[in-house]
Order: sequence, then structure tokens, then C-alpha cells
Amino acid sequence: MLIDNVDFTQLELPSQMTYDEDPDEIVYFEEFDPCGILCDKNHPFSTVERYGHWYYCRGQDKKAGIHSSLMQWRLFTKDRQLAVRTAKEHIE
Repeated sequence: MLIDNVDFTQLELPSQMTYDEDPDEIVYFEEFDPCGILCDKNHPFSTVERYGHWYYCRGQDKKAGIHSSLMQWRLFTKDRQLAVRTAKEHIE
């Protein structure tokens, strides 16, 4: 997501703002894993976790391919619909 030529999917949160506890809710999770349950390598995924009024979205873009560690993304927002839509766009 580019706004004024800034890629907001790659912003790093300050360390004092990161959450060390479990999320209040996992709103969305999808993983593309054609290998099966026994494969322990990287697979593209998207997840949206809710912490209070904030939604933390993260994942690895499906375009990166299976067993890749490239194209990781993240987004921190208060907009639930934007969070879920962004997560779905990265895994489809």
C-alpha cells in the first residue's frame, strides 16, 4: 500500500509498541501449504490479530513462492476491514 510514495506494508513498529502477549483475537489466518502437514519449510501465509482496538496484519506474499522467505509484509491499523482485505490480497 503506497501513500505519498511510502510503502506502509513495510513499516517497523518501535520496540516499545510491540506486543509480547497473545492477541485478544485472531481475526483471519490463511496459509498456502500444498506440501502437506509434514513439511516444516516456509509457506506463504496471511494473518490478522487484534490487540485491543488495533489490528496487526502480517504474512508472506503468495507471489514469493513456496519455501521462500522473501516478500514478507506487515500492517498495523485500527481499520478491521482494511486489515482483513489486505491479508486476503496477499494470499490470493
